[in-house]
Order: sequence, then structure tokens, then C-alpha cells
Amino acid sequence: MLGLNKSDFKLFLIVCLLTLAAPILLNPFPVASAMGESFNAGYPALMQRFVIFGILVIGFNILFGLTGYLSFGHAAFLGVGSYAAVWMFKLLSYNVVPAILLSVIVAGLFSVVIGYVSLRRSGIYFSILTLAFAQMSYQLAYSVLTPITNGETGLQVYNDDPQILMGAGDPTVPHLFGWRMNGTTEISMGGWNFVFENGYYLCAIFMIISFYVAIRIFRSPFGMMLRAIKSNQTRMSYTGLNTKPYMLAAFVISGMYAGLAGGLLAAMDPLTGAERMFWTASGEIVVMAILGGVGTLIGPVLGAGLIKYLENIVSKINDGILHNWFAFMPDWMDNLLVTIIHPFIGKGWHLTLGLLFMAVVIFLPGGLVQGGQKIGALLRRKKTQENGETAKKPAE
Repeated sequence: MLGLNKSDFKLFLIVCLLTLAAPILLNPFPVASAMGESFNAGYPALMQRFVIFGILVIGFNILFGLTGYLSFGHAAFLGVGSYAAVWMFKLLSYNVVPAILLSVIVAGLFSVVIGYVSLRRSGIYFSILTLAFAQMSYQLAYSVLTPITNGETGLQVYNDDPQILMGAGDPTVPHLFGWRMNGTTEISMGGWNFVFENGYYLCAIFMIISFYVAIRIFRSPFGMMLRAIKSNQTRMSYTGLNTKPYMLAAFVISGMYAGLAGGLLAAMDPLTGAERMFWTASGEIVVMAILGGVGTLIGPVLGAGLIKYLENIVSKINDGILHNWFAFMPDWMDNLLVTIIHPFIGKGWHLTLGLLFMAVVIFLPGGLVQGGQKIGALLRRKKTQENGETAKKPAE
């Protein structure tokens, strides 16, 4: 169905169900409970970041996962897309359609320029070139192009901006033809509270579409060509095939995904700054892809979700919350456990992420996807052994 084989369609269906049901699945504990206050992640601001960064890393995976070309400057396209979207809000109106369209187009054009230059080199030299372009973009946005980017203050919408398409009754917040992005519907069931926000579902629809397009690219002749380039680009060149157009196409598609993510970030919060283009933002994208599983379809989504979860959930846990968890224990044991865990929570969440990243790289080089595959294989093996033992009993 939808042009997908059976396994791909099942995976696509799973992603659709998980994405659409996220406001429920990410609130597994009652709101007022200690676990709910600590681990529930079903609030709109965080869920939107889950899917937006999922889109970003899905696009990054088309370049890195299929071709093996590692870009350290992908955050530049995220920032460019955000700036383009905010300028649409300032010049036209708060309608998100022209903002998102321009963010994708501008990021695509920007990636053509950067890709054309960077792809003249391969390996570490390509990575360093993309990093250099991203840092130049950051410095330009932070200081040189202040009239366009508003420098360190960040670009935002003001009351005296033209907004030439703004009607008298139009919302003064980002909207989709009057459908406000910050509009919410709340459903309370017992101790649970589920929040369904319009903006989240707009981002979720874009992520589902982006995931579907990624599947089609992976299974297409174009995707096979990119895999061949990753396998042995030199051998392909010896056959007379010019690989540069394929590489540039993959780079531009990846950049357009990043531009879409940047436009959606601006649609959720019409304020953007140069920090989105900093080199650490690009490094975070790389870590997301590796944690999830480079070259896999669902890996980027898992990696993005895991890092954003750690960043927003683990970072807010403090000593007081830990003492509530261990209140049933003797005081000496409570204090000991809090002392041990303290460096890994709050501002130390990066230490937790670092240890997790080391464990994945050492034991699961294929990322979380490989871990899931190993668990699945183990369960199937156990089930097969149990069935075999059951079949032998009557014969005995």
C-alpha cells in the first residue's frame, strides 16, 4: 500500500500511530504523582520538539546514512529556515503556510551553494568544510547581518512590522488559516491530564509525510545509487559515472528537511536567534543520528526523541525529587543514593547522555535500532526453543 512493501508499510503505520497518540503515550503516570511530575513528557512544547527534531534528523540521515558523508554544519540550514519563516511573519502575516514554504526554499538554495563547494572534497575534509560554513553563518547572523537577523537579540515580530496580508480579524499568533497553533484541547481522566495542541499535530503531520518520503527515497533507484556511492565511490567513478549530481541532490534534500524543521520551530515560537546555527547544534544532530541508528529508517526518530527527552526530563530532576523517590528508605540510604545520582541529573544531564552515547557506540554500533533487533532475535530464539521442547514432550 502507498507504494510501500509489507514491512515498510508496517513500520510507517507504527510511526503514524505512535506520533498521533503521543500526547497519551507520553503521559503514562498520573499528573500529581511523583513519577508523573518527573517523567511525563506529554506537554506540547516538548512533543513539538520531538517531532521537529525527528524531521531534522530524518533529513540528515538521507545524507549521512545513505552516502556516508558526515556534515558538521547542518544546523546552518535549520537557522536559515527559521529566519526565513520569521521574515514571512514580519512581511506578510502570521499564516504559517508561506513561512514554511519559504523556509524550505531558502534552505534548499542555501544548501546548493554550500553543497557545491563542500562536495569538492570527501571524508574529513568535507566535514570540516561544512563545519566552517556553519560557523561563518553563525557569525554572520550574530554580528555582520544584524539588520537582517537582529543579532544576539534574535529576530521576532513587532507591532510596527508591515504584515501586508494581515486582516483585521486575523489571529496575532502563528496560525493555519485561522487555526491557532497554540490552541489546545485538554482531556482529564482520573489523575491523568492529556493535552492535544494544534501546533503539535501540524508538526506531526509534517513528520509523517517526511518519514514517508524518506522511505520512498531509501527504496528508490536514487537511494540505491547513494548506497553504491557509500560502498565504493571510487569504483563508480571508474565506470564513468559522475557521482557529484547524486551527492549534491542528497545534500540539498537533506538541507530542505532541515529548513522545514527550522520553519516549524518558528511557527511554534516566532522568535529565532543565531544560536540555532552554532556548531554544538550540528553536533547534537550527529549524536541523535548515531544513537538512533545511522542508515535506518526509524533510528533518527528514536535518537531525536531520546536526546530531547533527556534534555527536558532528566535535566529538571533535582535533589528534592530524588528525596521524594527514596523517602521510604532509611535516611542514610536515601542520602547515599541521592549523592550517587546527583552528578547525573539537573545540569549534569550531559554526563548521562555521554555515558549513554559511549555505551551505544561500544556495544550497539547500530544504535537503538540494533538493540531492538537483538532483543527481538533473543525473544524469537527463546520462543522457538520453547516450541521445540513442547513438541518433544508427547514423543517422550
